[in-house]
Amino acid sequence: MKVLVVGGGGREHTLVWKIAQSSRVSKVYCAPGNAGTAGMATNLQISDGDIPALLKFARDNNIGLTVVGPEVPLVAGIVDEFEASGLRIFGPDAKAAILEGSKVFTKELLEKYDIPTAEYHRFSDVSNALQFLDGNSVYPIVIKANGLAAGKGVLISENKKQAQQGVREMMEDKVFGLAGDEIIIEEFMTGPELSMLCFVDSKTVVPMVSAKDYKRIGEKDTGLNTGGMGAISPNPLYDAELEAHCLEKIIEPTLAGMRKEGRPFKGILYCGIMLTEAGPKVLEYNVRFGDPETQVILPRLKTDLLDIFEAVIDDSLSNLDVMWDQSAAATVVLASQGYPEAYPKGLVITGLDKVHASVVFHAGTAKAGDDMVTSGGRVLAVTTRAATVGDALTTSYKNADLIQFDGKTMRRDIGS
Repeated sequence: MKVLVVGGGGREHTLVWKIAQSSRVSKVYCAPGNAGTAGMATNLQISDGDIPALLKFARDNNIGLTVVGPEVPLVAGIVDEFEASGLRIFGPDAKAAILEGSKVFTKELLEKYDIPTAEYHRFSDVSNALQFLDGNSVYPIVIKANGLAAGKGVLISENKKQAQQGVREMMEDKVFGLAGDEIIIEEFMTGPELSMLCFVDSKTVVPMVSAKDYKRIGEKDTGLNTGGMGAISPNPLYDAELEAHCLEKIIEPTLAGMRKEGRPFKGILYCGIMLTEAGPKVLEYNVRFGDPETQVILPRLKTDLLDIFEAVIDDSLSNLDVMWDQSAAATVVLASQGYPEAYPKGLVITGLDKVHASVVFHAGTAKAGDDMVTSGGRVLAVTTRAATVGDALTTSYKNADLIQFDGKTMRRDIGS
């Protein structure tokens, strides 16, 4: 089978790496890919948002399965377009992808079906949002852009002045574009975070092994939110009892609610959960693999990933025994100086040839002549599988220190 992976980040490099291990795969393409995927797939000069060009390539090249990494094409309806052309594609359709595409939709769904989440208020008018803040005395408070903002549309405001500035930046200055036309202001929840990812067909939910990611740019969870600066698997706070609770109270009611709304979900359901004193509550839903959680989850998967994707498409997931390795995994992200705000590109990367006993997944890299250079905010993810999370972290950090580029930024407290 020929497989097309859509996307060009660390998640997609990990997907290409795992899919290429299948004995059923003859060739892997990645659109647009990066310098890492180029080593094991054929990169295409097609952006992940160019659905007509992706569709034409898949049709012209007899692609047996397309796997969509990022959220933007899913929300834009790539699955609908491919299925309408009789092509096999893994991911939710546009009606289901709204779970990530609109935070307002998701909060209203959670409220309607009594699924635990933070209290919230929605605003489409900046003056109404500012008026609400004038009467609010409880801080910190969370401000979220309704639409897609590349994982950056969430602000945690410590006081009224910060909150007012955040609202104006979103709604007036359009720092997140159209995503900020409507916003949510919600209570700030406290507690450890949990990433719960599941394979889902129309009848069956299969949770993956647990993971914990670290979203803030600074150590001890300080600074701005990012797409993720590292991850570990398993999550030390996750056990069978917690999994059963989250399935019963959060995941299954959400999927049942989506079916009732005429939006049945198939694909990857990612639930960000806060373990509050009042119990687990939903932070957000994503409709695809997380990044960098994928880098620690897929190395532990023993079952052929292609078999799982096809079982989801064919609604036969209940017939498949999804097996996991009992080892642990850890990934450390190397980012560009300035990320998640402005950062330089084109900086030469050295030391990749010195890495031993880890896999380096490329997130924001490109080739410039013979040189490997940076091309994104998150540049590389150094991933290790070992007997324990501690052992995996030791090796990942040892190898991360061998890799150099100007302004390299990393957290030293992943796993703590």
